[in-house]
Amino acid sequence: MHDADDRPAMLTATLPFGGVTLIEYQARLLIAAGASQIVILVARLTPELLGAIARIGKRGVAVDTVRTAIEAAEKLHPLARILMLADGLTTTSDTLGVLAREGGDALLVMPEEQAGPGYERVGGGMVWAGAARIEARRLGELAAMPRDYDVQSTLVRLASQARGVHVLLPQEAIRGSHGVGHSGTALEARGRTVMAAMVSGRSGWFERFITAPLARIVIPLLVPKTVPVVAVAGGAGTVGLIGLVLLGFDYPVAGLLLTLVATVGLSLAAILADLRDESASERGLHRAAAVLPGLAALLYGHIATRDALEGTPQVLALGLVLLGVLGERALGAAPRRMWWGSAPAYLLVVWLGAVVAAPSVGLGLATSYAGATLAAAIERLRRQA
Repeated sequence: MHDADDRPAMLTATLPFGGVTLIEYQARLLIAAGASQIVILVARLTPELLGAIARIGKRGVAVDTVRTAIEAAEKLHPLARILMLADGLTTTSDTLGVLAREGGDALLVMPEEQAGPGYERVGGGMVWAGAARIEARRLGELAAMPRDYDVQSTLVRLASQARGVHVLLPQEAIRGSHGVGHSGTALEARGRTVMAAMVSGRSGWFERFITAPLARIVIPLLVPKTVPVVAVAGGAGTVGLIGLVLLGFDYPVAGLLLTLVATVGLSLAAILADLRDESASERGLHRAAAVLPGLAALLYGHIATRDALEGTPQVLALGLVLLGVLGERALGAAPRRMWWGSAPAYLLVVWLGAVVAAPSVGLGLATSYAGATLAAAIERLRRQA
């Protein structure tokens, strides 16, 4: 492992990235690709690295540290399929998925003219892009060589000499968060890109322009302090409960605003759970972030109907919840268009109606918005059928 270029005495692997350390993020990618064992080649063990390794081990994968190719060969099964990541690599699960398949040696490559300094040339005008699938016997070949060889570079050369397949890095990955380097400043910039993609990759405008920017600010502050997910979720839930109580006491502007803030808080807690691979908590928090706006809308509709002595607000609230649920089911996990709605987006429209003391207008606009989103989702499903 290399020291960071701009952080003296700090390893690149322990630099912050996407709310965790870089090596934890890389481990997350490997686990998502199906890895059952992670072997880390180290020159020295620092307290930050030991802490990161301990946290990786809690994700249910075996973690070993080695100093030489001989030790690495001893740790791995002779028939293992190895996915090797360069020190300082940042990438995405989709990019690694191309290599995480059955097959022999394969190198992820990119054109030399599009690469910065520090990339290793592999011939044909290409450089190694920081990820490779290698056969376990390459470690045995390296172990038989003199120990002064650089393990990473030599494995790349051995795989290349064995006529390993060159897999071209997609252009969108080059323009995005993929890169190899040892600068803390560059990693921070790529980390912000990754964090935004995690939040807004399959979501609409509310998540992209409100939740994502907040996540980029809040999540990196929570992770180093090991703030538990349950604490964030509990705080958001408490704010949401206060908002519902205020709605019940006929304070709609403050009540709806607090429930909207609580919904964003639950979404941030879900992102934190995702980073820590707490999948059960993540699913529950996403459901809570969808249910809370519905409860607020129904309660607001009931209070507005009681005050106005006519049932339009209650009917609109019921229609909003019904259309919103049907829309979420129709959309599923597929990518969304920017304008399509979501539970917090509908709640924001309802709140704006409360601000101008027009509950039927706010609920009506939100219901129409949910209906338009559902119609667009159904149309997409029809075209895909």
